[in-house]
Amino acid sequence: MNLKQIIVRPVARSEEDSYRELMQAHHYLGALPKIGETIWYIGLFEEQWVALISFSSPALKCAVRDQWIGWGFRHQYDRLHLVTNNSRFLILPDWHFPNLGSRVLALCEKRLPGDWQERFGHPLLLMETFVDPLRFFGTVYKASNWSFVGHSKGFQRTRRGYSPTRLPKMVFVRMLRSDAIRLLSQPVLPKPYYQGERKMMLTALQMESLPDFFKGIVDPRRSQGRRHSLSTILSIAAGATLCGMRGYKAMSDWAQSLGTKARERFRCRIDKGKRVVPSEYIIRDLLIRINPDDLDRALHKWNAVYGKQDETLAIDGKTMCNAMNAEGRKTHIMSAVGHQTKICYTQKKWAIFQ
Repeated sequence: MNLKQIIVRPVARSEEDSYRELMQAHHYLGALPKIGETIWYIGLFEEQWVALISFSSPALKCAVRDQWIGWGFRHQYDRLHLVTNNSRFLILPDWHFPNLGSRVLALCEKRLPGDWQERFGHPLLLMETFVDPLRFFGTVYKASNWSFVGHSKGFQRTRRGYSPTRLPKMVFVRMLRSDAIRLLSQPVLPKPYYQGERKMMLTALQMESLPDFFKGIVDPRRSQGRRHSLSTILSIAAGATLCGMRGYKAMSDWAQSLGTKARERFRCRIDKGKRVVPSEYIIRDLLIRINPDDLDRALHKWNAVYGKQDETLAIDGKTMCNAMNAEGRKTHIMSAVGHQTKICYTQKKWAIFQ
């Protein structure tokens, strides 16, 4: 078999059913749903399918990978889109020839960054994969110069959090750029590697503490019909904003995505045995009626407690569009933002001439 005749390409939409059927029939883990950012590839020899391989969203948490990269908890959340997981790799029956696997993997590595950029609009820096040591030795990855970084802790993500699996997996990674580690671990990502607003990920302790900072604020709502406490609504709105959500709809969607433990930390009320989050209307109704000075003071107190991780501050300024005072002057805002946490410690606004 001439390995130079092997080619790889993405699976066409009309071929997806066949891809799923073959993966389900021959891979020990079965087929994997196409969720989020995912590209399926097929390896071909003279138009015959010889291999199936898929790349999808990376593991949310993997201690040995994160330690190898050298990024912190906050960096990880904002940069996971730059990592992809080789979630399935299958050499089809009758095609187990020497070096075929490493050839297919190398061809995928060559075209994956371009395909990913074209399809999802952002670059990739790193590939990862998990290998079951009871079945495989990771030979194809070692032959393709992937780096073994250690074993996972043996947990898998479920709807109720994380639960232990049978056995920790071997973790391999492969850089798509020689400076991938430097880019992923540096305090501030340059363009085009960050997307939209920089955001953070809240820890369990931060979620639990947020409601306490809003306890002293006067509730502008009538006492009748209050289903959610003021501190819960404001802490969810603040948490959503800290995690990059913008607008009431985005806040509501973020709240709806919270798991049972997160809802408990935000002290959401219990209805029929389940924790219930406030709706978009409830969040909007409270935010437009709350005293902004009280809200600002509460958030600054929270920043003062959780902003201690910042070693340096950046000063950022912008002129607000269509914002003028009574004298016709535009409003300009200057902010002091932490490099590590991206937290805004203080803002100052004043009017400038047009």
